[in-house]
Amino acid sequence: MDFYRELERAITSDDIAFKEQVTRECLAYCNQNEVREVPGFAPKVFASPSYVSKCRIVEPRKLPARKDFESPEGLATLIHAITHIEYSAIDLALDAVYRFPKMPRAYKIDWLEVASDEIRHYNMLHRLLEEIGYCYGDFPVHSGLFDAAAHTAGSVLERMAIIPRYYEASGLDVNPQIMKKLANKKRLPQIQKLLDALDIIYDEEIVHVQKGDRWFKYLCQQEGKSETVYFEILEQYHLLEKHRPHINVEARKAAGFACEEILKLGAKTCSE
Repeated sequence: MDFYRELERAITSDDIAFKEQVTRECLAYCNQNEVREVPGFAPKVFASPSYVSKCRIVEPRKLPARKDFESPEGLATLIHAITHIEYSAIDLALDAVYRFPKMPRAYKIDWLEVASDEIRHYNMLHRLLEEIGYCYGDFPVHSGLFDAAAHTAGSVLERMAIIPRYYEASGLDVNPQIMKKLANKKRLPQIQKLLDALDIIYDEEIVHVQKGDRWFKYLCQQEGKSETVYFEILEQYHLLEKHRPHINVEARKAAGFACEEILKLGAKTCSE
């Protein structure tokens, strides 16, 4: 198969079913074949995210406030925001394979598996969104994850540090806080369904961060760098000063973070 051309088509398509088909075919191919770098292949720099045809992109401060989760619209804004994260994560996982062809086959398999998980998460959330009368694209979105992918397009080490080890790991901090806010409203069927979905996503996102952690450490070893370069990269991207009110110590430890890192990120306590 024309592995990289198919990935490019999937990344630029706004059709989730097509992304799913390509992901499945590429994963099956990868599991049976060594994917070789194509002579002269140069990954494209994408000018806009694939969801630009579906969603109106705005600055984060212009996003609708997410509150009043007991009303259909209020709940829809929350589900839509999470659905958008999952959609973005599909393209980021596929791009991690497409953009860095020199990486080992095990790396490619890992991120195709992540893409498959993210597609399942998106479909699960989008079905729930449709149940309450909305669909993906009904609310504005921001392009933060796409922008982060564009900024790290030249370095797989930076990509692993910023996307799984920063943004996805931050999701592990936020997910339990959202579930806590919704817990006293679970008498409402749609909120219970959302809690069930978030529970699945949380467990699987730990595995995604583990994969990012593993490849970050592999790359540090390959490039002869200390793992403390993680904080240099966060500082370079102006992420180190970001306020993190909740650090999920146990989830981050399960995903591969050392206590020294977790404390530096702002946790009050952490024991190995």
